[in-house]
Amino acid sequence: MQKPTPEQALEDTRQWLEKAVIGLNLCPFAKSVYVKNQVRFVVSDATDPAQLAEQLAAELKLLADTSPEETDTTLLIHPYALQRFLDFNEFLDVADAIVDELELEGMLQVAAFHPKFQFDGTGVNDIGNYTNRSPWPTLHLIRESSIDRAVEAFPEAEAIFERNIETVTELGLDGWKALFAEAAKP
Repeated sequence: MQKPTPEQALEDTRQWLEKAVIGLNLCPFAKSVYVKNQVRFVVSDATDPAQLAEQLAAELKLLADTSPEETDTTLLIHPYALQRFLDFNEFLDVADAIVDELELEGMLQVAAFHPKFQFDGTGVNDIGNYTNRSPWPTLHLIRESSIDRAVEAFPEAEAIFERNIETVTELGLDGWKALFAEAAKP
């Protein structure tokens, strides 16, 4: 992967959030917090896992100490660290350990998005993997209380995953690429 400027990484991630996550309704809960400006975007300058772990801990503490009305969720974009998916996937254990160490289990959790995301048991090019493919490696810091509220509002939350797979399958790889080609046009 090429190294983007922080501004480009941020813009690419906003476009992905708007066009795919919200636009394709991959997360039916994302739009409400996005339109209320309750999503914090942080582009990390970390170049190795240790630096990223420090920044993740700081962002988890900040989110825990901030009112949900101000910041409901955080996207920690890290385009300079963990570019290989296997390294990123291994780091998720570190992320979970940080949540535990900070005694935030049950309050916050970390979800994973990566340009080469691959679900266990799928092929590299399986279109279903695109439900979790972001332009740059990204850790999504989520409040458990927000998930609980969203699940109450969307009683069949477990069906979201299957619906997302169907959505990206219908769209296909060419449709996915076209989605972002249109976003790149002036």
